[in-house]
Amino acid sequence: EGQTIAFERAQVDALAADVRRRLAEVDAALDRLAAGTYGTCVVGGEPIDPARLLARPTATTCVAHAPR
Repeated sequence: EGQTIAFERAQVDALAADVRRRLAEVDAALDRLAAGTYGTCVVGGEPIDPARLLARPTATTCVAHAPR
């Protein structure tokens, strides 16, 4: 039973870490929106395709500069 509880706690910890990361991404996107830089690639400075932003609103790069 102890191993099951440890596994479940690890699962919950991983989920909580993911939520914190996603929240930080949303906060950063809101900061970019306020600064007027939302939708601009942070690598090349070109506009990020609106379809990409629709699919991934927290994107910071265009498709060409997205990490693979």
